Amino acid sequence: MTSSITAPCAQTDRFVHEHLPPPDQWPRRVYPPGTDIPEQANLVNALFTRAIQNGHADRPLLRSDRITLSYADALERVNRIAQVLTEDFHLVPGNRVLLRGGNSIGMALAWLGVVQAGLVAVATMPLLRAKELVEIIDKARPALALCDGALLEELQIAQAQTGALQTVIPFNLMDAPGSMAALAARKDGRFTPCPVAADDIALMAFTSGTTGKPKAAVHSHRDVLAACEAWPRHVLKATPGDIVMGSPPLAFTFGLGGLLVFPMWAGASSYYPSIPYTPEAMVQLIRQVGATICYTAPTFYRQMAVFARQQGLPDLRLCVSAGESLPDATRQLWKDATGIEIIDGIGATEMFHIFISSRPGDVRRGAIGQVVPGYSAKVVDQEGAEVPRGRIGRLAVIGPTGCRYLDDERQRNYVKDGWNYPGDAFTQDEDGYFFYQARDDDLIITAGYNVAGPEVEDALLKHPAVAECGVVGVPDQDRGMVVKAFVVLRPGQAGDAAMVKTLQDHVKAMLAPFKYPRQIEFLSRLPRTETGKLQRFKLRQP
Repeated sequence: MTSSITAPCAQTDRFVHEHLPPPDQWPRRVYPPGTDIPEQANLVNALFTRAIQNGHADRPLLRSDRITLSYADALERVNRIAQVLTEDFHLVPGNRVLLRGGNSIGMALAWLGVVQAGLVAVATMPLLRAKELVEIIDKARPALALCDGALLEELQIAQAQTGALQTVIPFNLMDAPGSMAALAARKDGRFTPCPVAADDIALMAFTSGTTGKPKAAVHSHRDVLAACEAWPRHVLKATPGDIVMGSPPLAFTFGLGGLLVFPMWAGASSYYPSIPYTPEAMVQLIRQVGATICYTAPTFYRQMAVFARQQGLPDLRLCVSAGESLPDATRQLWKDATGIEIIDGIGATEMFHIFISSRPGDVRRGAIGQVVPGYSAKVVDQEGAEVPRGRIGRLAVIGPTGCRYLDDERQRNYVKDGWNYPGDAFTQDEDGYFFYQARDDDLIITAGYNVAGPEVEDALLKHPAVAECGVVGVPDQDRGMVVKAFVVLRPGQAGDAAMVKTLQDHVKAMLAPFKYPRQIEFLSRLPRTETGKLQRFKLRQP
């Protein structure tokens, strides 16, 4: 089935609606049978209502080392925030609210309060600097910002550089005058959720910038509710007894879904740390908290494995990886250390969350997995025709979520004939398993051969001297391009000519000889986004 807008729009501020792509550039939405989302649906109200009707009002929802809030407690605080925004600052449905903060109960409540009020949440990564914040502010035109008190400085610099943001309210400051806590304490928590149409806008998510200038992906209340009925229902299958934790920021849709929205849909709870995660600290906290589900990036699983093996993780039962390619070497390392098979998945900010994934106990070595029920995917050539199984092509996806950029010409590249093109090169086998090759622009063509950088990375990671690596193609006069590896060695290893030859021979022994890295450069660290994704475009820069 496909959707049509029948409920009246409650968002009187039409800025986002008016800056969406023309409808003929929208993705086609296909909903599986049984998907029942009313035409009038407030995402946050729907999640709380579901939890309370299922008897979870007094169960924990938000946890930290200082406080635990039940669903009922959290709902009252969310309503108080919504009252502050609408009563004290007179925000109207459709106004954008910029959110700046790391993962905390305060950040989660702020996001929920914004959306409950019919406003558009624009969450930003906590490590962004003033210049990057100015770009987001100028594009999103927020009416107000909610900012963690510890992160005010850069936002205040940005505020001084742009006239598009007048008001900043700090949160996570308990007794400070003018803070959200002080303002919300004056409210009674009785708030009627904004009666938005399901197709009104819930959030604007800026992409993580692995390819340069970030884009603003727009998602409706319907999009997020439909996402809850796909991967969480059919693959993750969380339960009310689960305690979820992980490293992806709430400003990243991988983190927003995994660490807030999907646990609420399941009646589960999420734990947010008061200190930044390190691999060792995450393992210790998983043990202390009794966490049962973990979300993080492949690099973190690789770094956590040694501590997990030493300490043991008796309560942990599900581990989810997304955000970048999961090397098979990392999957096996984690399984050897914990006995847990990582649930791999590929999603996109533009699609909200995961659309191809491996189910626990149904893993095929080297494959990300099969298409998530509710979605369809195919591997196609440059003209959009499906290629034979086993041949490399571009991934095309269609389902209940899809890409709509805010005022961005790149929409034409992402959506073609109603299908979403996330920009990834894949193969698919006869059983429907999808094998990631590279980003479209990361496929290395050397002397007429196609080489996928992640395949070479996986081979390098199997050498005991290698801690991390990134592989790209660099120009070459004779071959067009050659494979170049950037390698971070483990402590005590020497990055010399002998190590270059050792690693080259290692790859030659594992892969076809034309795939070995003809150039190797040793680095102390690799350039990554705040979400842990490798920024290959920076490795390609001279």
